Amino acid sequence: HYDIIHCHTPVAGVLTRLAARTAKGTTVIYTAHGFHFYQGAPLINWLVYYPVERVCGKFTDKLITINQEDYHRANSWRLRNNGKIYYVPGIGVDLEEIQNISINKVQKKKEIGISNDVKVLLSVGELNKNKNHEIIIRVLSKLTNKNFIYLICGNGELKEYLKNLAKELGVSDKVKFLGYRKDVLEIYKIADLFLFPSKREGLPCSLIEAMACGLPCVASDVRGNKDLLRSDNLCKSNKEEEWLRLLNKAFCEKILVNELQDIYGVSHIKKNMQDIYGLN
Repeated sequence: HYDIIHCHTPVAGVLTRLAARTAKGTTVIYTAHGFHFYQGAPLINWLVYYPVERVCGKFTDKLITINQEDYHRANSWRLRNNGKIYYVPGIGVDLEEIQNISINKVQKKKEIGISNDVKVLLSVGELNKNKNHEIIIRVLSKLTNKNFIYLICGNGELKEYLKNLAKELGVSDKVKFLGYRKDVLEIYKIADLFLFPSKREGLPCSLIEAMACGLPCVASDVRGNKDLLRSDNLCKSNKEEEWLRLLNKAFCEKILVNELQDIYGVSHIKKNMQDIYGLN
C-alpha cells in the first residue's frame, strides 16, 4: 500500500524491485549510482549485472541515472522497458554552504601539522582498490620536486597497506593519512590541487565538492569524472607515466579550474526529485 518505493545499490535494488513486482498502484523507483557494466568494465560484470538489470527493468517504473554514460546506455540498451528514465546529476552539494566557508589557511595548516610553504595535494575517498590512492603514492615517489605534502582524507581496508607502501617508497614523510574528517570542506580550502584517480565512479561527490571550493582538479578519465572535468584535466590512461606527466606539469604550470554548474547544487537536485516523485 505504498505510493512510492525508492531503492538504491545493486543488491538491495534487485531484491526490492523483485519484492515489489506485484504491488498495485505503487511507483517503483531505482537510482543507479553507476551501473556495474560500464565502458571498460570486466567481462564478468557484463555477464552478471547487465542481464539482471534487464530483468529488473520490467519491474521499474522510473530509473534514475546520475551520469551521462549510464543515461545514454539505459536508453539505448533496452533497460527502459515500459518505465521512464531520468538523468539527475548526483545527490547534490550545498553550494551556498561551501561558498560561505572562510578559514585562516595558515592556522588550518598548522592545525594539521604541515608547513605553510609547501604545495598541498589532496585526495578524499575510502581507502580501497577502486579509489586507487596507491598510484598517486607511487608517482609521488618519482617526482623530482619534493616541495609537497599529500593529504588523504578517508578510512578503509587498505590504510595499513598504503602506509607501508609510502614507507617502502621513501615518501612516508610526504603522505599524511588524516582518516575520517568532519572538516573536509575546510581542508579543501587549504589544498593547491585535488587528485582523484578512481578506477570506477558514478558521479563523485568529493570531486564536486573540490570543484565547488574552486580547487584545481585532476582525475582519471572514467565515467562520472568525464561529466565534470575538461579533457585536459583528465588522466587518459590512469597509469603511472601519465599521472607523473600531469603532476610534473602541475608543479610547473597553473592547472585550470573547472567551473561547477548550478545543476550539481542540492537545491537543483531536490527540485528534480520532487518532479520525479510528482510532488510539484
